[in-house]
Amino acid sequence: MAGKRLVMVVSEGTFDKAMESMMIANTAASMGMDVHIFHTFFGLPLLLGNADPKLPGEMAPQTEMMKEKMKSVGAGDYASQKKMAVELGVHLYACSTSMELMGITKEHLTPGVTILGAAGFLNIAADSDMQFFIG
Repeated sequence: MAGKRLVMVVSEGTFDKAMESMMIANTAASMGMDVHIFHTFFGLPLLLGNADPKLPGEMAPQTEMMKEKMKSVGAGDYASQKKMAVELGVHLYACSTSMELMGITKEHLTPGVTILGAAGFLNIAADSDMQFFIG
């Protein structure tokens, strides 16, 4: 698998989207893939230092139960998955336009996140082997 590039766009910040994107990214990086994740619109808050995503809508109260189930199977929580991604060399990008729209500055972001515009991400994605959209 070495040499393969996986790119992902994350446009929603719910617990399920957050966990699936990080678990896919960490698995791919562990397999030796070059992984790039572009967080845009409502996926952008996942890159904040204090991100604590919840399940969507009526399921929101079930978030704590789901976190415990994830922990019981060794998946950890979102913060540990994001930390692992950074340690594994996953490239995390914050959409510059979404940041401006939401009033988010670099100081709000998790260390290691790169600010990038859509054109810059498309240049990376153009040479990818796999593309995922989580939204």
